[in-house]
Amino acid sequence: MAISPLTEQQSLLETLAPGKRARLKRLLYTYGPGNGTLLLLPIDQGIEHGPRDFFPNPASKDPDYIFRFAAEAGYSALACQIGLATRYYPDYAGDVPLILKVNGRSEVPPNDNALSTLTSTVEDAVRLGADAVGYTLYAGSPRQGDDILQLNGVRADCERWGMPLVIWAYPRGSAIDSKGGPSTFYAIDYAARLAMEFGADVVKLNMPKIDPAKDAETPAPYNELEIDQDEAIRHVVESAGRCLVVLSGGSKIDDDQLLHQTRQVMEAGGSGVIYGRNVWQREFDAALEIVDQIKETLVSSMRRTP
Repeated sequence: MAISPLTEQQSLLETLAPGKRARLKRLLYTYGPGNGTLLLLPIDQGIEHGPRDFFPNPASKDPDYIFRFAAEAGYSALACQIGLATRYYPDYAGDVPLILKVNGRSEVPPNDNALSTLTSTVEDAVRLGADAVGYTLYAGSPRQGDDILQLNGVRADCERWGMPLVIWAYPRGSAIDSKGGPSTFYAIDYAARLAMEFGADVVKLNMPKIDPAKDAETPAPYNELEIDQDEAIRHVVESAGRCLVVLSGGSKIDDDQLLHQTRQVMEAGGSGVIYGRNVWQREFDAALEIVDQIKETLVSSMRRTP
């Protein structure tokens, strides 16, 4: 019989020190949809992609617009880098929780030897009143040795300060590209396991994509599996063990796909979703409307999950 997401959450929370437990409970039950779910809003695309993502909705280029939206829409937390957290979060502290992303990189250099370097510290997160720290791990990059060493320091500081660690587990690099690419079930499943074993409390994953041509390039037994996306999502959630798992779809998709994807995540045992461009590339009122639908889907799916 499948273990319910709420039972898994309780198992995780019981293993945590009081500081981590208190902060995660705020995210799961006090803010956002509540009921043990997570709805996160990332606003690190200005670094990761440059300003191009703001063109579909020019108002979103103003960080205050995004912060105001996160507060009004009722998110579990907003994730951003140190500059935005320092200059804009003070106006919204107490209205929406903060996840401070402590590393980042631009998309200008190629991903062949990807490494997301430190931009701030766990102590900065504590000073700013954050409820969690975010770290991007490039699973499989040729520079993974540097990445793991850097992550180890962040993880140790999170333990010392009682700060939950959210790992953005992204397959990247030339070795991943030669084995089917970063969107395959193999790559995302591996990334989920690495994040769990390296000490994540919450794992952020992209949705695995089933593509027979790409899957054929992955190592055995992945190259011989015949599974659909629902089963792939369930597997990657299981590979993250007792970590909470949130998934996203990346670039903008239509509303029906977005809500279907949200149900898939929750029915696979995930704890929530993290949508950026799919939300704030819309006009303000339209974005509020889709967030209400996402929240209802999260809560109703959690109730139905065995």
